Amino acid sequence: MNNVVEEINQVQIAAETEIVVAQRSIAIIGLGYVGLPLAIEFGKHYNVMGFDINQERIAELSEGHDRTKEADMEELLEAMNMKKKSGKSRKGLGFSFNKEELKDYNTFIVTVPTPIDQFKAPDLKPLLKASEMIGAALKPGDIVIYESTVYPGCTEEDCVPVLERVSGLKYNKDFFVGYSPERINPGDKVNTLTKIKKVTSGSTPEIATIVDDLYSSIIKAGTHKAPSIKVAEASKAIENAQRDLNISFVNELALIFDKIGIDTNDVIEAAGTKWNFLKYKPGLVGGHCIGVDPYYLAHKAESLGYHPQVILSGRRVNDTMGQFVANKVVKLMIEKDHKIKGSKALILGITFKENCPDVRNTRVVDIYHELEQFGLDVDIYDPWANEEAVYHEYGVDIIKQLSNSVVYDAIIVAVAHQEFLELDYKKIIRNNGVIFDTKACLNRDLVDARL
Repeated sequence: MNNVVEEINQVQIAAETEIVVAQRSIAIIGLGYVGLPLAIEFGKHYNVMGFDINQERIAELSEGHDRTKEADMEELLEAMNMKKKSGKSRKGLGFSFNKEELKDYNTFIVTVPTPIDQFKAPDLKPLLKASEMIGAALKPGDIVIYESTVYPGCTEEDCVPVLERVSGLKYNKDFFVGYSPERINPGDKVNTLTKIKKVTSGSTPEIATIVDDLYSSIIKAGTHKAPSIKVAEASKAIENAQRDLNISFVNELALIFDKIGIDTNDVIEAAGTKWNFLKYKPGLVGGHCIGVDPYYLAHKAESLGYHPQVILSGRRVNDTMGQFVANKVVKLMIEKDHKIKGSKALILGITFKENCPDVRNTRVVDIYHELEQFGLDVDIYDPWANEEAVYHEYGVDIIKQLSNSVVYDAIIVAVAHQEFLELDYKKIIRNNGVIFDTKACLNRDLVDARL
């Protein structure tokens, strides 16, 4: 009898949760690589507003344009048209930069950047500013879900107090919080939002279920409900710290094998014949996740009195790779009797990964600055990157097409854009020029060295 009653209660709870989820109206705060795909997907099922303080970004999205190239344009237009036909009260996607309009929604998903500052410490300003904005719109019964990558404890210890202070409401009495770390892989058109399993969590068991059901309604790969917000936060931090450490290991191998005089990729291919060997490749480690998140985890550890050894040693190795590449290129040029000062060098690519316009935390600039210090005249060519974004972020000019009249003494393939795989290198390199391939993506007969 008790089992029957329990089953009936569970069915009732599930039905009530389904009703609550269906009534959610969602405001996505931040419309970058993470926020926009999320807004589009939720817009197919709910009343959604994509919010960003950048008015230019809102204007371009409203016209159906996306500079990040992450959005499926047909799906974006479809979600927008649904909103236009149904009005504010039903499903579809609209955009706004007006903070007052946030008050019309009861669920807020925060996808703003969480970078590091010049001292490699977490910079929470965008996250806390977003929390202030939401706090001003918060009403009893509302839920705030954070997706931005943070250290364990940040949501409840840093963000919730801001929400309480600005709103005047009480946490877990008047409003509630969830955390579901983003897992977007910029430039990846196969492992897209709905195809990647999503970790979810909530500030109470009931809210955790609502948050999980909300994401389950759009994530085809399924969800994993973590037992607490801190666990969900930590899971994201270690995902990227693990990758950072694995890459730092092979980067250190590249430094060693360079001194031995053997090719790192040859060694990896040989070792990879064993079933349990992980074939990580050496390279520059940038982007908004792998090169940043380990510092968030280290920051939390240090605040608790523990100085992490392994995490930070991996970061140190990876942060030196740009300098190593530049120095290696100069040594190769000297071997070929080049006069270094005044020689022309070409860096192919400045985005942090191939076939993607994202330039956040790119380590290609390390190569650029090191070569400049040697006195080389350096061009950066990247057909994917936005010129203004690069200059704003790094103070560096890039070229958007190669000149037929310019040949280079050295070429460094820093990013494996499809366009670079199809270049006729013989037309742009001097007869005794140096080609260095950081991605091991070119024919080996063409290059002088590679990572």
